[in-house]
Amino acid sequence: MPAFRQVGEKQLPNPILCMAWSPKRDLIALANTTGELLLHRLASFQRVWSLPPSEYTGKVITALAWRPDGKILAFSLGDTNQVVLCGVEKAEILHVFSKQNPITCMHWMEVTEENSALSSFYNSEDKSKLFLPKLPTLPKSYSTTSKIFSEEKSDEMMNLLGEVRLNILVLGGDAGFVELYAYGMYKIATLSGVSGTCRSLSLSSDLKSLSVITEVRSADNNPEVCYVQLDTGLLSDCLPEVTRMARKFTHISTLLQYLHLSLTCMCEAWEDILMQMDLRLTKFVQEKNTSTQVQDEFLELLLWGQSSPELQALLMNQLTVKGLKKLGQSIESSYSSIQKLVISHLQSGSEALLYHLSEVKGMSLWKEKFESLGLDSAAIEGAITAVGSFSLKANELLQVIDKSMKNFKAFFRWLYVAMLRMCEEHVPPELNKMTQKDIAFVADFLSEHFSENEELFDRKGKYFNVERVGQYLKDEDEDLVSPPNTKGNQWLRFLQESSHLKESPLLFPSYPQKSLHFVKRMMENVIEQCLQKPSEVIGKSVKQAIYLPLYTVPESSENTPRLFELPSLWNDKKGKMHYVVFCMPEISPCKLYILRKGTDPNRHIPNSVMSVDLSHHLDNAEDGNATAQSHYVYSCLDARFYEDDMLTVVLQGAEDNGRRVLAQLPLASTLSCETEFSWKQNLRLDQQNSAIPCQGLVLGNQWRELENMKAQFVAVNGIRKVACVVSANLRHIRVFEMDVEDEDDEGGDSQNASADQEGLETTMSSQGQGEDSADANCKAGELEEDGFQKAEEHLTEEHLGTEEALGLS
Repeated sequence: MPAFRQVGEKQLPNPILCMAWSPKRDLIALANTTGELLLHRLASFQRVWSLPPSEYTGKVITALAWRPDGKILAFSLGDTNQVVLCGVEKAEILHVFSKQNPITCMHWMEVTEENSALSSFYNSEDKSKLFLPKLPTLPKSYSTTSKIFSEEKSDEMMNLLGEVRLNILVLGGDAGFVELYAYGMYKIATLSGVSGTCRSLSLSSDLKSLSVITEVRSADNNPEVCYVQLDTGLLSDCLPEVTRMARKFTHISTLLQYLHLSLTCMCEAWEDILMQMDLRLTKFVQEKNTSTQVQDEFLELLLWGQSSPELQALLMNQLTVKGLKKLGQSIESSYSSIQKLVISHLQSGSEALLYHLSEVKGMSLWKEKFESLGLDSAAIEGAITAVGSFSLKANELLQVIDKSMKNFKAFFRWLYVAMLRMCEEHVPPELNKMTQKDIAFVADFLSEHFSENEELFDRKGKYFNVERVGQYLKDEDEDLVSPPNTKGNQWLRFLQESSHLKESPLLFPSYPQKSLHFVKRMMENVIEQCLQKPSEVIGKSVKQAIYLPLYTVPESSENTPRLFELPSLWNDKKGKMHYVVFCMPEISPCKLYILRKGTDPNRHIPNSVMSVDLSHHLDNAEDGNATAQSHYVYSCLDARFYEDDMLTVVLQGAEDNGRRVLAQLPLASTLSCETEFSWKQNLRLDQQNSAIPCQGLVLGNQWRELENMKAQFVAVNGIRKVACVVSANLRHIRVFEMDVEDEDDEGGDSQNASADQEGLETTMSSQGQGEDSADANCKAGELEEDGFQKAEEHLTEEHLGTEEALGLS
């Protein structure tokens, strides 16, 4: 009876470039050659969702990594050099950041170390909720500038923070590029000194070291695969401080994203106003063909109640009373939306930013704890000042909006009454009264919005000037066209006349000539520089501890997808070890090699290199062809760690290329090898291959032949006990549950039809939707027989009769 139970099989339309199992759920993420990201469920390989390639992110996925809690999936894009964090529940893009180098590999790990300082921090981390209100939910976003973001983003964005326990996303790329991101958001270290292109990464869960597999060019220009271990002891030694600092900076990064989206929504509301202006007033002004200015004719109508026939015709035919009323309502609604976004989103987000930055400043003043991590109190003070300037600019915009709304209301109310009189219709008494203040509002509106002064024209070339609010929302470096008039402001005059307050660091600069977008970008740059320094300091503390050249890359693998290719890395959390599994097909095609190093670079590990001879037969006591199989010689196509002492391998028969085997390879005897290997530092490992201690292959019955499939690669998850095998053409996939035995296709004897219904339903639900359906009697017999095999493994299949089955049950 074959080992492992197949629960799904599929032929995919596009080749798969990378795949990764969720650490928490029976979900596997796949990326194909079209740039599409797919999420499939274990049962029958059912698709949960797909995320198509986007022009805003990219179309060439190069690496995948799951956040340890399984709620966020990170992927990198080779064509745009971006890293994207995607929410798993709704396939939503939550965060995007760009890198200068293409990302070739990534790894996301969670810290497992515990101490009293961390425990107290975990319990007190949410105290900010006692002082800060919950950020309001962002409205639905609908413009092309933010299609990658959907409605109600604030809650999903807060999910980016995840659990308090520190987790770190490690990115690797060309030219020795390696960066560490705490919680996947905040760059905590930029590493230097790594040579070549990163092929795979593994950061130890105790944060003491980082293992990197790189591909470098040797002196004779041949590509060499090397193992590099970097000492990250500063992160380990200062774990409580690193966690606290990273958590705060992640809050800050998330809030910056929130402010960015809030401003995007404000710009969309402003686009609505411009659209209404284009449809109504601008067209109206452009169609006027008289020699007099529109402003003059409106002023004449305001002062004398008389208008030219041309203006009257335009008002009645082009604008209409109904159209004017609708225009006024839509513009007022858009202004109100912008006003609400400023008050509830920009100001709330700025307050939260000031709170977290102030706490970071307090941390930076505790020099004994945080100075070694690069926290600079002067830089943080500059960031606080920049956030204060942004808040002042947002408040200034509120005042401009308030004034503009009053002017618009007064103008539309006056024009509405004037048009009703032109139509000789009844004017409501409440609209018929015009105070001197109302007339002044209308005159101000006409002078500002219908001016033909070129300096006040809309920058898009419109004849109708609506720059008063819009100028604040333009992402440009130019000064404001119509800055606020501060001549009568007593507070500003007091500041200018006070020599003590004029240059006081306690007062935030206001930048009266600049737009809100400009001040926001300035704030982001200052905060980014503030966040950058710790990553530089921590990065400089990381030193190369071990450098081991392994082997030259065979020419036959040049066309192999590097995203799957060995070596593979593993971190043994309990034993505090790094493992590297690899093959050297040109040196010893029938051997699998294991390199192990302690996570502490100073710890000596005996017999650090060993090999497994794959020329042994596949042991199976029930297989009558065992003797014939004893002459089989196998080579390893792919190998991944299933557990600390178990490898999942795909083997290929050396004599028969059609035979592919999926097997579990126990490593207990191999890792207990006492033969010491003395590594000659001036030679590559493949040049001293004969001295490497070797163990025979022991499989037992944990193997299964993969019939009708040219299997090549495998992805596993030992926690969920699942495996996914991919064919050489990267389109054929089979999915297995690994710790159960497959049902015997011929075991559906009708004598076993007495299995209880509850067991039958359990079996049917575990089969998945896509499995070939059989009748209930057959499934009942399979369930019963499978249960007997687990209870009495020494009994052979032929001895399991009905009487014995009933006795056992």
